[in-house]
Amino acid sequence: MFKALRMLFPVFFFSLLTGCAGTDFVRPSSETFKLGQTTYSQVVQQMGEPKKSGVVLKNGKNVISITYVYSTTVGEPLEEGVIPVRAMSYYFHDNRLVGQEFLSSFKSDNSNFDETKVATISKGKTTRAEVIQLLGRPSANYIPPMVTETSGEAIGYIYQTTRGGAFSGFKVFQKALMITFDDKNRVLNIDYSSASTK
Repeated sequence: MFKALRMLFPVFFFSLLTGCAGTDFVRPSSETFKLGQTTYSQVVQQMGEPKKSGVVLKNGKNVISITYVYSTTVGEPLEEGVIPVRAMSYYFHDNRLVGQEFLSSFKSDNSNFDETKVATISKGKTTRAEVIQLLGRPSANYIPPMVTETSGEAIGYIYQTTRGGAFSGFKVFQKALMITFDDKNRVLNIDYSSASTK
């Protein structure tokens, strides 16, 4: 699900050699861009030209994706030894926002979450409000076609770390959680994954 943000390492790898990659930005508030309403041009007007763009296929529909990435070797990371990265991706279908994803390993606005709490979430029982109370502000939000038409809105949590250097090699770790809800705002599906490069 999180293909645009998953393993962002190749996006900024060569720029990291000079100590900085991309243009710094502040994560917009949850009220800034509205799923199903905000247009592509409205996002670009506020965020500027994206670092990366493309087209992805989601549930049989072509979706335009744009990504903003910032990293620096001199920023303060959440975890010692991590190169801090901040990234934001937006997805559009028929010129309307259908998904947004954020991740950060900067201490100031990190998107880390406690994956050990996922086991306490129950399908058909736990509500959206209870999930947010348990895990905090979501890192991602989606509506169809980013999720199937039979699902309601989905939320996600994403965290990524990059360690190492040009000579020793880079090691990237990411964990991602997506939770979809039914029409009563109860958990319909839970999708957790983690991955790392050697």
